[in-house]
Amino acid sequence: MSQVLFKQARIIDPANVRDRVGDLLVTDGKIAQIADEIKVAESVPVVDATGKWLLPGLVDLGAYVRHQERKATVESESIAAAKSGITRLCCMPELAKPIDSTAEVTLIQETAADSGKVWFEVIGSMTAGLEGKQLSNMGGLKKAGCVAVSQGHGEFESLDIMRKAMEYARTCGVKLFLHPLEHGLIGNGCVHDGAIATRAGLPGIPVAAETIALSQILMMAEQMDVDVHFCRLSSAAGVEMIRQAKARGLRVTADVAAHQLFLTEHDIADYNPLCHTLPPLRSETDREVLRDAVREGVIDAICSDHQPQDIDSKLAPLQDSSPGISSLETLLPLTLRLVEEGSLSLLQAIARITASAADIIGRPHGRLSLASDADLLLFDPKHKWQFRQSDMVSSGKNSPFDGWSFNGKLLQTYVKGQCVYDAHHCEG
Repeated sequence: MSQVLFKQARIIDPANVRDRVGDLLVTDGKIAQIADEIKVAESVPVVDATGKWLLPGLVDLGAYVRHQERKATVESESIAAAKSGITRLCCMPELAKPIDSTAEVTLIQETAADSGKVWFEVIGSMTAGLEGKQLSNMGGLKKAGCVAVSQGHGEFESLDIMRKAMEYARTCGVKLFLHPLEHGLIGNGCVHDGAIATRAGLPGIPVAAETIALSQILMMAEQMDVDVHFCRLSSAAGVEMIRQAKARGLRVTADVAAHQLFLTEHDIADYNPLCHTLPPLRSETDREVLRDAVREGVIDAICSDHQPQDIDSKLAPLQDSSPGISSLETLLPLTLRLVEEGSLSLLQAIARITASAADIIGRPHGRLSLASDADLLLFDPKHKWQFRQSDMVSSGKNSPFDGWSFNGKLLQTYVKGQCVYDAHHCEG
């Protein structure tokens, strides 16, 4: 029997409405006991967590691993996730790796398991090759272990294909992860269609690219009676449409990328390719509405939208650079900064990156419940540090947050009671 005792930690578990100082005992990879004080045999390892926080492992709903493009690997991003406190990572389909066969699903799962770090949840492709023409075998993908299916950043050849995909997904009982992107309005746009884009002479992407796509998907979802999760909202108008859809009783959820809650169109004023994202960084008003929506629960989860890029992809001028931010390692610090700035309570912030995210993919994780897997984090809330690109573990170093200061540092990450990241060991 394997055991470890965490002693006198502040145990923060939004799913069980728990925020108290106490002991937590892990036995054979499961949470066995939580109490004010737990006595164990002298041979049981004890972690002195006095003054530290014990949190559920993070669940990240959106990461593009880019292993087929050789910009990263499952192994490298698994290590980066462990360092970031992410114990369950959703791997999205992409054009170079569409995840449209059971063999692809199995390969990702086995590679992640071999790395011995974090859990990889696979999101399969709705169409063959993400080409938007022929439906994939969604039933087979679900049986292989996919928690959802998505068209990623790809487009459907027609609305009829999207309708048929929704109908098939409903038959298979699989959730849809859809990006609200109307590609006909994106064109060669690279930034928010506003005053900054006009001043900089850059082609813009209007908010309508999001709202028109949302309108089409919502109408079909209501007609088809399917569960839809909307990936990466970026606008105030989009938030209002999701609010109204939930009020009508539609089975919809939504997430937002952490960087959308901090960066705006003003961050591209100096043509910084590190701020080239899809959807684009929008106005300050949009950012504030997104924050309010996270607090109110209109937006259910915060994710990383991790997209590692190599150096060449970000050395080009902004318009020609590849979109995306390497963001696993900033998910937790940015989310906790929302607490410091008064946008969220601590329990709300932790919930949006743990249990709320896990609920969307139908997994009983992101919580510190008795008999649940001991996926947990030891966190020092008093440690001040500075984020540096040079310290990043991800293969992609494309982060605009270089030099940002944060309060609170992750010390250890545990998956099923096994320590998969130790800051002291790594820094030593």
